[in-house]
Amino acid sequence: MAYEVAAPKYVRLAQTIQRRIEDGTYPPGTRVPSENQLVQSFGMSRPTVVRALELLKRDGWLESRQGYGTMVRGRPEVVEQKDRRGREALERDESQAPGRLVQVERVPVPARVASALGLPKRAEVLMRRFLVEEGGEPVELVSSYFPAGMAEGTDLEVPEPLNGGVREYLEARKKVRFDHVTERVSARLPESDEAAHLALPDGLPVLSVLVVACDASGRALQVSDVLLPADRQELEDTYRLN
Repeated sequence: MAYEVAAPKYVRLAQTIQRRIEDGTYPPGTRVPSENQLVQSFGMSRPTVVRALELLKRDGWLESRQGYGTMVRGRPEVVEQKDRRGREALERDESQAPGRLVQVERVPVPARVASALGLPKRAEVLMRRFLVEEGGEPVELVSSYFPAGMAEGTDLEVPEPLNGGVREYLEARKKVRFDHVTERVSARLPESDEAAHLALPDGLPVLSVLVVACDASGRALQVSDVLLPADRQELEDTYRLN
């Protein structure tokens, strides 16, 4: 049984404003309506409007300019990086990638995944789990979760490696379109089965990259939990100070 949960009001408002930016109603370089105007136009509370605008600023659709107010930036630029975990999870060809498919089954949705997919607790999702190996050694465990409705009528439930990437397959089979990915990085202790797949000793944490892949409306189509042994990872970034 598939569950449908409405997105919070501020998310729905942000999606509406985003669509108006994309269709030219709010062109880049112009001011968006004031908070008062948005409250009156959509019949929502000021806190809801403020949260929606902050969400759009965070994602790069809007920006605040001193003396001008909130301005439209347009569609955020997508920086192409081939080493991004989200892209790898969506485009990995299981039939050709080094590693093996270790699990395909319907499971209760994990709490960290339920919120991303907008599903209630105890909802059932399809999980495909792929173990990436290098030189025969496990280096990465990718658990991908799909809402029941997304998996129905597809080969995702077949316990065989998928030819081509999941993104390409679902866009062709389900007529959906992946638009953007959000990655959330955190550290945690692995579950016992996760530790067993990665051959980790007791007490060793993992770096978790939660990959939320959405369509243009912000609806999550797939969530992948990419686990990396923490003792083999190093994060580095270089940036300018303005």
